[in-house]
Amino acid sequence: MKLMTLNTHSLVEENYEEKLKEFVKGVIAEKPDIIALQEINQSVCGDVVKGKIEGYFPSCKGIKIKSDNHLLTVFKMLKKEGLFYHFTMTPMKKSYGKYEECVGIMSLSHIEEISLATVSDIDSYDNWKTRKIIGIRVRNFSDKWFYSVHFGWWTDNEEPFSKQWERVISHIKNQGEVWLMGDTNAPELSGESYEEIQKSGFHDSYTLAEKKDEGYTVAKVIDGWKDKISDTDGMRIDQIWCSKKTPVKSSRVVFNGKYYNEVSDHSGVVVEV
Repeated sequence: MKLMTLNTHSLVEENYEEKLKEFVKGVIAEKPDIIALQEINQSVCGDVVKGKIEGYFPSCKGIKIKSDNHLLTVFKMLKKEGLFYHFTMTPMKKSYGKYEECVGIMSLSHIEEISLATVSDIDSYDNWKTRKIIGIRVRNFSDKWFYSVHFGWWTDNEEPFSKQWERVISHIKNQGEVWLMGDTNAPELSGESYEEIQKSGFHDSYTLAEKKDEGYTVAKVIDGWKDKISDTDGMRIDQIWCSKKTPVKSSRVVFNGKYYNEVSDHSGVVVEV
């Protein structure tokens, strides 16, 4: 089983069209079974796609997919190259004043079930701190759940990570083996979010991996952590966690200039189990 996650920073990136092509090339080369994507953007004022959308499984009623939706574009480009993914997503909030930010997930196997939850106290389209998770159960791995996640900062007094994590644990408690994939905003700092995930019984696939690289997915200290870290060679905040201790063959950073060109302000992660 091969898993991939990436915070796409889509539509916002300079040279977006070129980076989109690079991302699709990487997916074709890797052929992950599951791909978790965050910061999937579409224009607030974009044209709504009419009728049934091939490959798409709605997470709830009333979702409007716009013609420039990043995930839809990726699906079409992959299909054109002979790679058919099933996908779902949910809008969360308005971003950069003109985009609708979504979180989503793709699968080579047919989607059997979708699970969606708001994990932030705030649940407002107009508030950037709104956070949701979306999960799927698929035909080829029917005993597992795979979630795309994008959490807030540990240090945010209004929306602390600890409360978001409590809601995650409550939501998945009866789902058996669960994989959480995405931008956790959880560098390995003592007493903060990374340790809280560990203490709840989840296992970091990076630490389990027989083969691994340095693991860094952002190249510098980012907003939200500057009061904790003054300087760094990189931060590993895009992670893949499992509720069960599972043998992991490898963990590799991708879209970092070494394995495929950079496509976002984050690099991605590929894990082979």
